[in-house]
Amino acid sequence: MNAVRGLLVLAVLAGCTQREPTTAESAQPAADAAAAAAPPAEPVLVQSGPLEDVIEHAPAYMVGISYPRGLDAFPELTALIRSYAQAARTELMEAVSGLGNDKPAAPYELSLAFETVLQTPDLIVVSADGSRYTGGAHGEPLVARFVWLVKERKQLTAQALIPDPAGWERIGREVAVQLHNAASQRVEADRVPVEEQAEQLASADRMIAEGTAAQVDNFAQFVPVLNPAGQITALRFVFPPYQVGPYSDGTQTAEVAASTVLASVAPEYVHLFAR
Repeated sequence: MNAVRGLLVLAVLAGCTQREPTTAESAQPAADAAAAAAPPAEPVLVQSGPLEDVIEHAPAYMVGISYPRGLDAFPELTALIRSYAQAARTELMEAVSGLGNDKPAAPYELSLAFETVLQTPDLIVVSADGSRYTGGAHGEPLVARFVWLVKERKQLTAQALIPDPAGWERIGREVAVQLHNAASQRVEADRVPVEEQAEQLASADRMIAEGTAAQVDNFAQFVPVLNPAGQITALRFVFPPYQVGPYSDGTQTAEVAASTVLASVAPEYVHLFAR
């Protein structure tokens, strides 16, 4: 996220260092002045080609998007992550349009950072982390993981990897146990009064149960964990704020061993796993 924050800071500085108009410039016709005061036209969004960082700033909104380097050889993958970023920006701009002539108390903001977290001859994993702020106490968390099959030139989704609903039942139970234990440790670390611990854990367990129900969408964000030979030994599931806990708990993860999931993996992907 530091890269995105850096982009946004540069945008603010650029806006603050614009030179003052000279007397001659002030004497331009009113039509020219009106044109200069008009908001800039929306930038044309690039649909293909190399990924380039995006930075935009206006009185009502700011956008900072940073992309990883070294993915130009995978045009379908770059198109996928670019599409995610553009969809996030579109939702921001819809909120900005809804302001009309009103000025927000704080600029609306899209902050999004993509990183390559794993790259082997078989797999590439790109993470997306950020937020979209359109008012309120917190921004909307943006958390995504893109698992790319290099040779097949396509995304490996949770649905394709584990099509068997019974597999998600097993995974959900394992994940729920891990998240419950993590919540219990947080309660102890935060020194919650003993009389409040049971209620707080019960509240956490309700969110965990809902967020880990045996539905593939609950486990859509995952990262393969590899051994030195490049084989998958576990799946790390990633849960954004609000899915399995309050905003203050942040993004949470849970790892499920390959031995737990392998029986439910689609036959065409079994070769990716350690056995």
